[in-house]
Amino acid sequence: MSESTRTDMTDPNTLAREAATELARLTGVARHDIAIVLGSGWVPAADLLGDTDLDLSVNDLPGFRAAGVAGHEGRVRSIQVGDHRVLVFLGRTHLYEGHGVDAVVHRVRVAAAAGCRTLILTNACGGLNTQWQPGTPVLIRDHINLTGVTPLLGAQFIDMTDAYSPQLRKVCKSIAPGLAEGVYVQFHGPQYETPAEIEMVRAIGGDLVGMSTALETIAARAVGMDVLGISLVTNIAAGITGEPLNHEEVLAAGQASAQRMGQLMADVVRQI
Repeated sequence: MSESTRTDMTDPNTLAREAATELARLTGVARHDIAIVLGSGWVPAADLLGDTDLDLSVNDLPGFRAAGVAGHEGRVRSIQVGDHRVLVFLGRTHLYEGHGVDAVVHRVRVAAAAGCRTLILTNACGGLNTQWQPGTPVLIRDHINLTGVTPLLGAQFIDMTDAYSPQLRKVCKSIAPGLAEGVYVQFHGPQYETPAEIEMVRAIGGDLVGMSTALETIAARAVGMDVLGISLVTNIAAGITGEPLNHEEVLAAGQASAQRMGQLMADVVRQI
């Protein structure tokens, strides 16, 4: 069975509603407002968002897969940030783990079922712009999905013109005026991109490369969620500097920038 095939016979939306119901029971919170998914190395940023009312393993909720990648903790927190009740997912499931596309976007569907209308997606990525040194945050303006799959099934013709909310990007820039924007390109992974693939990305208009985010954004837009994407450049993309890539450096760059990223997200949430 291929990864693009639904690997669980349970309807994914039903499973998401079941998980949201269990989340409400465990947290005592009937409705959450905003969801945040933290990428590789971003986990320490969660501590800066606010006091955690509940921290639990995603395994306590229906439909989730155990974390399978270093830097992805497989936990979810319920946090009050200003006037908003926020769900923070520490880590994500990737397509390359082989669990199917529904597992990749399950967090998004659960967040929507829990009442969230805004989704903030973060990731660690490679950057094609040499001025974006490791530790540079970049707003995602648009994406290119090179995974060959979609979380949508059937004739769901979702408008992706403003997949990443212009209004939310404007809020970010009001907080941090120097933030750059770029086009994020999602590959399947888990191997890093070759120098030739990076040249292809440059030719088609990409600025950032990674193995997440685009599929989650598609699922979020399908249910009407507003999406803000923030990439943290953790390495210069393959072939540009001639240096090899490794996951440990990705995690280290994310952890080094965690305080700044956590404060940025907290400020954004308070202004939404």
